[in-house]
Amino acid sequence: MPILVRFLIRHALIGFAVAFVFVGALLAFDVARLGTLVWASSTGGIAVAALTFALGLTFGSVQMGVAVMLLGEDADPPARGGGRRMALAPLVHRLAPVVARRR
Repeated sequence: MPILVRFLIRHALIGFAVAFVFVGALLAFDVARLGTLVWASSTGGIAVAALTFALGLTFGSVQMGVAVMLLGEDADPPARGGGRRMALAPLVHRLAPVVARRR
């Protein structure tokens, strides 16, 4: 399997694990009486599975996106003084003319 596919699958599984822990915390701390509702319902397992899957897709996608965005980052910042500096033009505050017309 290509290394990038393994990379994406690994980060998707990390996102699903975070979602699993998040749903467990929601149920354990009974946020908005969600845990009470799930345990009292006969279809609570289906609701928990659907919530976990939906949050897993969301957290997995976010984790994969963050991992891909950080691929180009260097672990060490560049040394000082090694690069070419660009001179920036000083910022000057100027008023923009506004014309108000009556209709």
